[in-house]
Amino acid sequence: MEILNKANRIRLFSFNTPQMRAFHFSWFAFHICFFGWFGIAPLMAVVRDDLGLTKTQIGNTIIASVAITIVVRLLIGVLCDRIGPRRAYTWLLCLGSLPVMAIGFADSFESFFLARLAIGAIGASFVITQYHTSIMFAPNVVGTANATSAGWGNLGGGTTQILMPLIFSGLLMLGVNEAFGWRLAMVVPGIVLFVTGVCYYFFTQDAPNGNFAELRARGELPAASGESGAAQTFMAAAKDYRVWALFVVYAACFGVELTINNIAAIYFFDNFDLTLATAGMIAGLFGLMNLFARTLGGIFSDLFASKGGLKGRVRWLFIAMLCEGVALLFFSQMHVLTLAIAIMLVFSLFVQMAEGATFGIVPFINKRALGAVAGIVGAGGNAGAVAAGFLFRSESLSYQQGLFYLGIAVIIASLCVLVVRFSPEVEAEEAKAYADAAGEDTGAGALSLR
Repeated sequence: MEILNKANRIRLFSFNTPQMRAFHFSWFAFHICFFGWFGIAPLMAVVRDDLGLTKTQIGNTIIASVAITIVVRLLIGVLCDRIGPRRAYTWLLCLGSLPVMAIGFADSFESFFLARLAIGAIGASFVITQYHTSIMFAPNVVGTANATSAGWGNLGGGTTQILMPLIFSGLLMLGVNEAFGWRLAMVVPGIVLFVTGVCYYFFTQDAPNGNFAELRARGELPAASGESGAAQTFMAAAKDYRVWALFVVYAACFGVELTINNIAAIYFFDNFDLTLATAGMIAGLFGLMNLFARTLGGIFSDLFASKGGLKGRVRWLFIAMLCEGVALLFFSQMHVLTLAIAIMLVFSLFVQMAEGATFGIVPFINKRALGAVAGIVGAGGNAGAVAAGFLFRSESLSYQQGLFYLGIAVIIASLCVLVVRFSPEVEAEEAKAYADAAGEDTGAGALSLR
């Protein structure tokens, strides 16, 4: 599909154009999804005591929270192609708010496990965010737009670590006991999710020139594929080895971030003898790096592309992945709190830059199957989190040992980047598209703060 009037610049403080409204609503929606998705993580020490969970059971709930997202991410990209990102996001947010609030009814490991499994579906929001910004922004800034919207969404992993213990503490100050407090605290992200879903429907549109239904009625977009067409689109993406190479790469960066979001608070709480609030604040720093780190990954991807084309984007991703793996190895060996925090921040920087660099490449793999490509690669992140989850559910393996093995896995996964190739024709076509986008001003946006 060919979308017209994509913005070739980004005006961060503009809400006047459909491109910038999609940009701001998509990152905020993803941010709120993180709020609901990982809202329970910083309260796990309390939940553990209330429900009597073992380390293995906690590990199983961590796996559950990201496992279902693999399936939903694979499906949501194709759904975006059919009904558009606006309606897809609205349905996901509104329906996803229900299990977030319902987790408060959990009274056993089994019911808590099922609730976390259901909540994991809202993690598919990432694919919609990347899809929406990919069709709104031109090649010269799409890497930056994708990375920034996803990064500010991932920032929700940090704000959640900080806000949820504060909400919980506030409820305790009002006289609520701990067993009821963590349950009541989860109602907050649930309500925000539902309201955001309603706003997304009324304040955004699918593409620069209108919603998909309008574009199809005007003949500007092909008719929505039926089940067979959707299957063909998905298979076209699934048959491309580059998609699976990026699947592995994203498993080793975003999958690692999801894992850290799940274990960071309880890791610092147990290993450094901290209070729940302090552990949450420190764990939150990891996610807060998304304020700029993932954006940097996208900016560098666009800069490398200006000099080396699509090959430049690939080279940058390899560098970021390799540095991530090395930093994780160092983090796993830290026993002094201040050093652990410092190395965690360096590690976080490269994790998130690698994520931004990955989706600086995704829009160029197969434009006709963009939703399917984004869905498969995005699902890789959750597949990685599931695989990593098994390292942290064993009673015989410490968290530090798990992190060390994870660092080795990341370094090995970085080699997959080197198999991503583009034909000379595609390289030349995208180099021209980049030059054209960089050389003209559509008026749809601006790479500035104006």
